[in-house]
Amino acid sequence: MKYYLRKRLLNIFLLVILIVPLSIRAQKIDILLRGGHVIDPRNNIDGKMDVAITNGKIAQVASSIPAANATRVVDVTGLFVTPGLIDMHAHVFYGTDPDSYLANGMTGLPPDGFTFRSGVTTVVDAGSSGWRNFRQFKKQTIDKAQTRVLALLNIAGTGMYSRYEEQDTMDMNPEMAANMIIKLFPEIIVGIKAAHYWGGFTQVDRAVTAGNLAKVPVMVDFGEHHPPNSIEELFMKHLRPGDIFTHTYSYGPKDRETVVDENGKVKPFIFEARKRGIIFDVGHGGGAFSWRQAIPSMQQGFTPDVISTDLHTQSMNAGMKDLSNVISKFLAMGMSLRDAITRTTVNPANVINRKELGTLSVGSDADVAVFSLQKGDFGYIDVRNVQFRGKEKLVAELTIRNGKIVWDLNGTAAKPYDTKASN
Repeated sequence: MKYYLRKRLLNIFLLVILIVPLSIRAQKIDILLRGGHVIDPRNNIDGKMDVAITNGKIAQVASSIPAANATRVVDVTGLFVTPGLIDMHAHVFYGTDPDSYLANGMTGLPPDGFTFRSGVTTVVDAGSSGWRNFRQFKKQTIDKAQTRVLALLNIAGTGMYSRYEEQDTMDMNPEMAANMIIKLFPEIIVGIKAAHYWGGFTQVDRAVTAGNLAKVPVMVDFGEHHPPNSIEELFMKHLRPGDIFTHTYSYGPKDRETVVDENGKVKPFIFEARKRGIIFDVGHGGGAFSWRQAIPSMQQGFTPDVISTDLHTQSMNAGMKDLSNVISKFLAMGMSLRDAITRTTVNPANVINRKELGTLSVGSDADVAVFSLQKGDFGYIDVRNVQFRGKEKLVAELTIRNGKIVWDLNGTAAKPYDTKASN
């Protein structure tokens, strides 16, 4: 009897060793991206690799993955495969209130119409809503979008309803804002936003108080004050390491202090602020990106930590257009593609404390972008309609969100037309 039991246990052990690995190796692959150049900064991958997707997750990234078990094989030879991009500054609380600016207003945009076509799978709404109207934003937009929508909560209770409401210090309630994050929506709200304030540092300080209570970063849009407030004081005395300064390359000297002086030199305290841990975000927008700030900054080694769009109706049809176009501007200024992808994947994921995003790590959500890098002579314009030319343009060919193809520009993943097939 003991011999029989030992033999039976041995047989079971052999089955576990031999059969289970075979079943794993035989696991069905839903989508296999073959032959592309993978750039995944989180995992330090920059070379030709295949990417396998199963059940909405990244199943494998390897130099050669057999296609035998793949339901769909997509040849992406000559293309770049990256994690789905993260646009850390967008405005997607769209609606029909004719009196509103970006909170349930017509200047905001429905995310799915303006994300996938540029390789973006995650957006962070940058303060369109506050603690008073965030639940409407969630119900109306976040819950209905295929795009992953996260949010920075405006310290003003009504969000960006208008510039007038954003001045109401009585509605800047750190406790209510923090409680909205901590007690209700910690998985969605990733930070606090301060913006468009005409006064001194009151709004920023309230936002930082809320950030301390909720243990989240603060993003600051620090303009519209006459004369301009000191950004050196902002960086060194009011913001914390990990807080975000957006519209970094804006040029509006009458109401916003610039990072580059009138002699074309990056101000020395800018580099000190970076050492202190201040995060610098592009936030291109319709009025916040000028070559006269960006080009000298790049030449002098002051590159952004995060590349983002400030997406809304007033930016998408002007110089900004979309995130792939903004990335192309930085390629034109000499940034490498890998560095640009770092600033639109792993860097924003780290800033908002969502390190599971912006990566092709095995087991992560299968959010993937596939790009062509076109060569030629391309013109790019800033918010002042000034042109700068570049030799490369990044174009989103294919976007996969949660394992599903949601954008296919040139039918890369489609079946070819068969003239012999019946209608």
